[in-house]
Amino acid sequence: MLNKVPEITIYFWIIKILATTVGETAADFLNVNLHLGLTGTSIVMGMLLLAFLVVQIRANKYVPWIYWLTVVSLSIFGTLLTDNLVDNFGVTLQTTTTLFSVALIATFVCWYLSEKTLSIHSIYTTKRELFYWAAILFTFALGTAAGDLAAEGLQLGYAPSTLIFGGLIALVTIAYYVFKANAVAAFWIAYILTRPFGASCGDFLSQPTANGGLGLGTIGTSALFLLTILALVGYLTATRKNEACARGDTA
Repeated sequence: MLNKVPEITIYFWIIKILATTVGETAADFLNVNLHLGLTGTSIVMGMLLLAFLVVQIRANKYVPWIYWLTVVSLSIFGTLLTDNLVDNFGVTLQTTTTLFSVALIATFVCWYLSEKTLSIHSIYTTKRELFYWAAILFTFALGTAAGDLAAEGLQLGYAPSTLIFGGLIALVTIAYYVFKANAVAAFWIAYILTRPFGASCGDFLSQPTANGGLGLGTIGTSALFLLTILALVGYLTATRKNEACARGDTA
């Protein structure tokens, strides 16, 4: 089996951030606009995610549309995990942030103890891929909780929260490129931070102006970002620009 994860390029990060924003706005759209409710939305997205994961895991190499469809589905489902705990079960944002932080750390520890690496350039066994997707799910759930905690729980607002998480991502980028920080650690820290950044950005764009947003709505925001993702994935599929690592590079 060839490596199942794309090369980490600027395209990867752009689509990742777009996917995290869609995760926030699409969950709200399904829940509120389509009146599915949190439970109904969670069931529908859970079934879709399971189907996409099966297709992704059964593939023997990186296929852009399968991979990114799985990422978008995980983003939406991760958002729903946090929303269900907070809205349906009354768990505080502080608790959910702590809970998913512990779950993510435990996943990394088990992954490392089992495989002796957390590098995404070596996702060429089913076990490693399962660890990878578990980690991705918890980063989305954690990012949703942390983003909502910053914007709503701490009342920082959507725009300031977006700037704060964007600034943290910039610091990680500087640490990696200027100070030569560990590549694996820098990747996962940046990956975690893009989720609250995307969640705050999605809320800032979609929420009414009375709530501190731009008032674009969940439909407009979700449609715009989904179309952009489709265009970029189509471009990558046609040009195969991010398949270097998918062919088995281990750098």
